[in-house]
Amino acid sequence: MKFQTEIPLKPQTDSLIDYHSNVLLLGSCFVENIGEKFSYFKFRSLQNPLGILFNPKAIENLVRRSIQNENYTESDLLFHNEQWHCFDAHSKLSHPSKEDLLKNLNETIKQTREQICSSTHVIITLGTAWAYRYKKTGAFVANCHKVPQKQFDKVLLTCDEVRESLEHIKSSIQSVNPKTNIIFTVSPVRHIKDGFVENTQSKAHLISAIHQLVNQKEVFYFPSYEIMMDELRDYRFYADDMLHPSSVAIDYIWKKFVSVWVSNDAKETMDAVNDVQKGLQHKPFNPNSEAHKTFLERLKAKKETLESNFSYIKF
Repeated sequence: MKFQTEIPLKPQTDSLIDYHSNVLLLGSCFVENIGEKFSYFKFRSLQNPLGILFNPKAIENLVRRSIQNENYTESDLLFHNEQWHCFDAHSKLSHPSKEDLLKNLNETIKQTREQICSSTHVIITLGTAWAYRYKKTGAFVANCHKVPQKQFDKVLLTCDEVRESLEHIKSSIQSVNPKTNIIFTVSPVRHIKDGFVENTQSKAHLISAIHQLVNQKEVFYFPSYEIMMDELRDYRFYADDMLHPSSVAIDYIWKKFVSVWVSNDAKETMDAVNDVQKGLQHKPFNPNSEAHKTFLERLKAKKETLESNFSYIKF
């Protein structure tokens, strides 16, 4: 007897991710969870250069600016709560110095363009179809930076608006890197601050729009949202806030992703990397014992083997 329904997953037969791949991850906080897995296992990857981006318009703006080499200027910044901010970026990039913020933003735009051009896979996780439009400029923002709510219009992007935004993202990326694989997914994080019904509307718009693009050339969908909602339909798989996936759920979804998108050779390397990572976290009872010295020598040999096989891997 089975006590769980499972989302049927079909492993990719080509364009798999391995240790020669280069991955760009963009989107909501869930992409950060998956991005941390890529970092832990030492894949070549870059995640959210402008910080977390929840809605399609914010991701579209980053991709467009990067592809077009459109630098930020002073007119793109605002001063609020004793710091300079940019509506296109997460508050982690905010800075007391206007000059430093501009420098960081424009270095990020350059870095993102280089990554888009060299990526073999671009993973885009959409969090919400709700977006905020700044009344003063009419532009959608990625982050409100605690500017008073009355200065924004809250908008639910329609299915067509989401689809158009995703098509712009896709065409922009493929204009400079036509062979890259674009993998869309929807974040399982529930945006309850928008309301329960409103969150469901939002996810439905995202899913509907994505499925109008998948099965096109080099465009795919991975069902993170469906795995969380169906296979892990129990609050024990949520964090304390009952909204975000727990570490167990993140590990589960990651393993599902690996089963679909990661090559068998890469899985062997992942096991080797994991051995080293666990070894680095090991705390000995007796650091001066012969057993621990032998352990360190073996760990060093494993590190050197990986670093010699893959020049970009550093522990």
